[in-house]
Amino acid sequence: MNVLITGGAGFIGSNFTPFFLKSHPSARVVVLDALTYAGSLGNLREIENNKNYIFVNGDICDKLTVSNVFKKHKIDSVIHFAAESHVDNSIDSPSAFIQTNIIGTFNLLECAYKNWMDGPFKEKDGFINSRFHHISTDEVYGTLGETGLFSEDTNYAPNSPYSASKASSDFLARSYHHTYGLNVVTTNCSNNYGPKQHDEKLIPTIIRKALANEAIPIYGDGQNIRDWLYVKDHCSGIQLVFENGEPGGTYNIGGENERTNLYIAEIICKILDNKRPRVENRSYKDLITFVDDRPGHDFRYAINALKIKNEIGWEAVENFESGILKTVNWYLEKYNK
Repeated sequence: MNVLITGGAGFIGSNFTPFFLKSHPSARVVVLDALTYAGSLGNLREIENNKNYIFVNGDICDKLTVSNVFKKHKIDSVIHFAAESHVDNSIDSPSAFIQTNIIGTFNLLECAYKNWMDGPFKEKDGFINSRFHHISTDEVYGTLGETGLFSEDTNYAPNSPYSASKASSDFLARSYHHTYGLNVVTTNCSNNYGPKQHDEKLIPTIIRKALANEAIPIYGDGQNIRDWLYVKDHCSGIQLVFENGEPGGTYNIGGENERTNLYIAEIICKILDNKRPRVENRSYKDLITFVDDRPGHDFRYAINALKIKNEIGWEAVENFESGILKTVNWYLEKYNK
């Protein structure tokens, strides 16, 4: 098996790649990553000497690069993480999201189709079991009120340039299955957290600002709700769907850990109060500062993960309180270096 992992130097991809190599020791894994601000080879240091790991510095928006990787490394499977993913950045500069998330995904799908198939529903010899796994987000579904859950049948209603670009990429992946017979599966996950996440995201920002004794910015009144998924749990779910998911199927992966943004800030501050007390025993909670809300800020995301549990047998191991403790410990070690 020759697996292309796009965006493998980013947050989720760099947690998944070592996980996948450990459970598939005979697989050859090619990581394709443009090493933008959100990706780092340091995230993959633990596998840099693995003989079955190859890194290619390249952009999925460059169709020639993608084509060359498929041919040179005889790629027969794709797990597609590469994406622009920060909502605030998509509001300020949506163009990069259109290019990477839509055009980049199209390039990958087209190369997979041309390399694996002789025509619609006609697999080439040696590519009968080839699979394209598209990684997406629950943000494509829009926003929820105080009740209800996103299921695989929820209508798409993206509200930011980021989520709109991911919704577009989901539809492209779906179309290549239904039109050409490409073996596509899609997973839509809830908010990930854990080791290796970029400093710009909510949880690393709270930790970083607290340790620097700076104001911890929380949008609006802090009551926006997300369903939080520990990244290692997400990795196990991705692998199970990659191995066992129904062709053309969509699977929601959620942690069933709904928490408000304010709760996230407060629990991190409580952990830091114990592990790294401030002078004069003042609480880090004093640093929490409410700032102007994000334009079009979705109120609540929450996933119904029954399908992946019932059909594939996946279930999250970490609850939020156990996962956030591991996460804070990881960042304390990172920021101490």
